[in-house]
Amino acid sequence: MSINFESRYAIGPKEYKTLDTQGLRENFLIEKVFEADKINFVYTHYDRYMAGGAMPVSSKIKLDTIPELLKEPYFLSRRELGIINVGGNGQVEVDGTVYDLNTKEALYIGQGAQEVYFSSKDTANPAKFYLNSTPAHCSYPTKKVTKEGANKIELGSLETANHRTINQMLLNKVVQTCQLQMGMTELKPGSVWNTMPSHTHDRRMEVYFYFELPEGQAVSHFMGPIDETRHIWMHNDQAVISPPWSIHSGAGTSNYTFIWGMAGENLDYDDMDKCAITELK
Repeated sequence: MSINFESRYAIGPKEYKTLDTQGLRENFLIEKVFEADKINFVYTHYDRYMAGGAMPVSSKIKLDTIPELLKEPYFLSRRELGIINVGGNGQVEVDGTVYDLNTKEALYIGQGAQEVYFSSKDTANPAKFYLNSTPAHCSYPTKKVTKEGANKIELGSLETANHRTINQMLLNKVVQTCQLQMGMTELKPGSVWNTMPSHTHDRRMEVYFYFELPEGQAVSHFMGPIDETRHIWMHNDQAVISPPWSIHSGAGTSNYTFIWGMAGENLDYDDMDKCAITELK
């Protein structure tokens, strides 16, 4: 089987306060998202969210089920899947229909799809399919969303080092889903802060994936309750789990791009409990 997986149990803010640096990284950081000719997944018990990546190089890869984890005949028996390609141009085949998925293009696949394959168009520049999956209660149509087709929001400014473009790609304004939402935020040159001012949303959890980070640079991802924050240093092509009780902000030593994915009780993107910068501790 070409799928590697890890299961992580959810912990609360009280347990979080007892963790040292290694404990934070073991519980929340996803260090290896991509591996040649493999699919890697982390299954988190926060909303039973799955985050990972598929990197086909020498041949196409099939999205097999994980019997001991999902206990279903195929991966999407009771799940939906969001994909954003962060590598070279590739293709995703869904039950015999082939979708070209170029760099920074997204694909939503609804519950019930039985056969999903990933392939690259150029083995020298392989596709890197970033994957998010959540439980689903019904089936919605597979839909491709280009960057141009995303709902775009401009936020921040260069003066506050957070000028950024939010590309809402797999959002209910663009595509119908059960609970999964995904998008991509691009920071302008000279800006380093994301999601600042910070917020939490107790109705949903998130996973952040950082990429387009230049070699030798890093991002410090901040998490925790607003009065008990910690940080995790992250590198290119790494992801981090954000529990519903935690803020999720980052500051890089360079500008970068990140993908946010979320799931939970509602599909209201603006359902946030905002906190002032001066409240953070």
